[in-house]
Amino acid sequence: MENPMDAIVTNIDPFPFYQEFRRTQPVYYNTERGSWNIFRYHDVQRALSDFAVFSSKFSLATTISSDEPFAASMISSDPPRHRQLRTLVTQAFTPHAVENLAPRILAIVTEHLDRVMDAGRFDAIRDLGYPLPVIVIAELMGIPPADRERFKTWSDTIVSFARFGENIDPRVFQSNAILEMAAYFLELIERRRKEPGDDLISGLLKAEIDGQRLSQIELLGFCSLLLVAGNETTTNLIGNAMLTFTDRPEDWQRLRGAPELVPQAIEEVLRYRSPVQAMFRLVKQEVKIGGQVLPPGARIVAWIGSANHDEARFPDAEEFDIDRQPNRHLAFGHGIHYCLGAPLARLEAKIALTSMLERFATIERAAEFPVERMPSMIVYGTPSLVLNFSRS
Repeated sequence: MENPMDAIVTNIDPFPFYQEFRRTQPVYYNTERGSWNIFRYHDVQRALSDFAVFSSKFSLATTISSDEPFAASMISSDPPRHRQLRTLVTQAFTPHAVENLAPRILAIVTEHLDRVMDAGRFDAIRDLGYPLPVIVIAELMGIPPADRERFKTWSDTIVSFARFGENIDPRVFQSNAILEMAAYFLELIERRRKEPGDDLISGLLKAEIDGQRLSQIELLGFCSLLLVAGNETTTNLIGNAMLTFTDRPEDWQRLRGAPELVPQAIEEVLRYRSPVQAMFRLVKQEVKIGGQVLPPGARIVAWIGSANHDEARFPDAEEFDIDRQPNRHLAFGHGIHYCLGAPLARLEAKIALTSMLERFATIERAAEFPVERMPSMIVYGTPSLVLNFSRS
């Protein structure tokens, strides 16, 4: 018998399934996978922000050894260590620091769109959504251009291993791609230790927490997290935006006439088709949520994608509305783990979308290329989105 959760993970349109869970089983225990799944906005927001009750270490301690990538990263740590680790990279992602990247981001977008203008067709993911954030994060980390393609292989491997598990499948860390990634970053860390540069890794090597330098595994955790989080969110934000506007050509025309609305359109895309659909937590102490008592050690799947469609929080939640105000979505998380790279993802999406609006009078999906869901319960998007366009 098919697990009722599988439809959420595999379907390009999981939102009707979320709606049914919110209505009938807002706190659902998945016996097959031993996890509690929460679907309503209030419950998801609480799980993401109440670190005294819900630990971000979820079940890493029982599945992944302490010398694996991600084991010592911010995403899987609690205060006070989380605060210390986050402080080290905050400066690289301040609004001012991110805004200084705008000219370079525009140059990358312009270069990649120039390549497709004569064709009248392009793949919004492969031709722009993927290369843009990869180049940006690689340059921030001091990765040579020749090594960028390896990023995608490593990132895709991590995402694919999180297809059905309620945490990252430990087998991912024995895969050739991830072993290769770890070896690459360890070599790069040693190179920067000997020959520092003006890049994020060199900065982390010099940084101290309470008089102590980061350990090698903590540095590896940072590199691994930046690799995935630094490109997957933006790639799928751009792809999900273009997918939405092919469904709503009237909104594409409206934005062409009023580009100042692009930032709020991006916020609605983040709510409507959140690039990250789920995050994981581990219950630290007995807690009652949605009428259910959860014991210590219970694993939680907090469904961000469902929370962002909760009718109790968002009127007409199934409708895409550029004018939605307020729009307090949870696409980038909530609380101390709010996505550090959110300003960068927003800026990249704004520049990419604005540039396409200027160039493309109309867009439509190429019918011979069906839209498919990425094989991941965490990341939501499509690996390819082929569009036909008419030039402005």
